[in-house]
Amino acid sequence: KQIVDDLLQVTQESLSKSFLPVLQPAIGVGSTFEGWSPYEADNVIYHLLVPLKPPTGHTFHLPWGTRGPMPVEDSHIHVEVECTCGIQNMPCFVHHSRKQLKRMKLAPSLLDTLCTDSYLDVEKLVEWFQCLVKEAWVALPQAHCYEMKVLPYSQHSCLMKLQSAYDKSIHFIEILFGVQQGDSDIFLSSQSTGDTYTPSTLWVKSYLVAEAKFFSCVAREVPHGSFHLRCLYLCTSILDETNFTPYIFKTVVMHLLNNKPVSGWCRRECVMCLADILRYLHCSLEQKKLNFFFGHGKMSQEIILPP
Repeated sequence: KQIVDDLLQVTQESLSKSFLPVLQPAIGVGSTFEGWSPYEADNVIYHLLVPLKPPTGHTFHLPWGTRGPMPVEDSHIHVEVECTCGIQNMPCFVHHSRKQLKRMKLAPSLLDTLCTDSYLDVEKLVEWFQCLVKEAWVALPQAHCYEMKVLPYSQHSCLMKLQSAYDKSIHFIEILFGVQQGDSDIFLSSQSTGDTYTPSTLWVKSYLVAEAKFFSCVAREVPHGSFHLRCLYLCTSILDETNFTPYIFKTVVMHLLNNKPVSGWCRRECVMCLADILRYLHCSLEQKKLNFFFGHGKMSQEIILPP
């Protein structure tokens, strides 16, 4: 996380006079930052989500669903310009003509470079950021300790491979991007839907930040250390050649952590904990429904969810 935040600081300094997205400090998400991982140590990927804010004179608009103040599951992020005539020495993308803007010799604008039909484009954003990373890396002190390569892993994220100059150990960092829903812990993220035909302007609703906060809260409450994480690791370590994903078991365990007394997550209750996990998974399969955050009134106030 420190490496990525240092990288973001360098890139943001180079963008300070541009009209491109403002990169916020990275948020550690996913199993590695939650304290568990279903993968071998050599295959661990550190996932970080970088929130995006619109540059001055621009706004991000998220479409809302039909059931109150919630965006639809997967959304397009509409980029609009707003009047900045009241800001000194600031061009106005609304009232200045294209000729005037061209005479000002402005840096590339968000709409011109990272959007398709006024919608924020995931693939254009990722390609732009990958170029920034390659340029900014040489300015970091960590560049003397690690050899860095940006891998052609996905059009929805930036995957960095870091190889230590000392012991040749290898680390992988995957950077995702997100636009926050209001002031909540829900984001529209650049995560891939897994569908080959998904348009590049489609962003996926993500609970990764809220889930990371949840595990942090649980860690302070469970009296027997990280035994709940050991149960989760045990379940996800036997998934080879099944259709179950680690995320499915993670969702089941989160539900039980929120409903089962924390005193029950201990070594002597190991078999009961595992039985509860499989029992709830069985019920979810029968009902064809598995979710965690919806319908839960008992949630830490640290986790900010929409109404």
